[in-house]
Amino acid sequence: MEDLIRRYGTGLTAVFCLLVAFWILVLVILPNFAMFEQSFRPYLPVVDIGGPKDVYTFANYGKIFDNPVETTWFGIPITVPIHVNTFLQTVFYSALVTLLTLIFAYPLAYFLAKIASPRSIPTLLLLLFIPMWVSEALRAFAWYIILTFNGPLNALLKALGIIDQGIRWQNGVVTSYDAIVIVLTYCYVLFMLFPIYTAITSLDTNQIEAAEDLGSPWWRTHWRVVIPHAKPGIASGCVMVFMLSAGSLLVPTVVGSTKANWFPQTIYTWFNDALDWNTGAAYSMIFLLVCIFFVILAMRVFKVKLSDIAK
Repeated sequence: MEDLIRRYGTGLTAVFCLLVAFWILVLVILPNFAMFEQSFRPYLPVVDIGGPKDVYTFANYGKIFDNPVETTWFGIPITVPIHVNTFLQTVFYSALVTLLTLIFAYPLAYFLAKIASPRSIPTLLLLLFIPMWVSEALRAFAWYIILTFNGPLNALLKALGIIDQGIRWQNGVVTSYDAIVIVLTYCYVLFMLFPIYTAITSLDTNQIEAAEDLGSPWWRTHWRVVIPHAKPGIASGCVMVFMLSAGSLLVPTVVGSTKANWFPQTIYTWFNDALDWNTGAAYSMIFLLVCIFFVILAMRVFKVKLSDIAK
């Protein structure tokens, strides 16, 4: 606070604090508190709201355990409630998207930070930013066209002789979620790239050169020097990508199949189709708790503080 006052003055600092307080209180805390309160109230006709039937209950949360279905996980048949299955699938494939974006983003971030010529960095960053100029909706529909049975991807694979007949990517080659994972990885890889790039940029190149001079192979240099320094950026990227992927509604709706249900789609159905805002609020709170748990887990795994992630 003292640094802000010294840099911007008392008046401007007070304005910043008021705007931040307004953002946190009015746009974050109060809406979530209202949703939390509604999640414990039953779905009732308007005439019964506020009456004797309008009492607090955990029934909305219990609905997630209704309607058990038979499914398979890693080849093992199990019986699990349909919404729990959707929830677990969403968490699992969001974590997979996070891992894939990390695999793609880390080498590119290191190349941009330590290998690429400083004169070429603005051009390379511009090329990476160009897809972000197009809305996520248009990018999702573009991938829908690419992944269709008679789309350009299948045409290219046929022309190269890799496949004999088209692949229905939306229905999945390995799982029903293949198309969703592909498009989410494409849409959110930059959210992983730039925090890692920023973290690696601050690493003194002399440390890398010293490790190489001492005979360290490239993989050990990354494991012992680069990655420990980039941990805050990696943690920040993992948190953002996971939360964006898990909370995505547009991409699973556009490219997903009828067999690939995403948990935000279930929440949307409760709110929009069933008009049961109370159950939708309960499902939203469950999802929010999982996202908070993932943030804490990422901090534990990478051994960083919340202030490091927020940088």
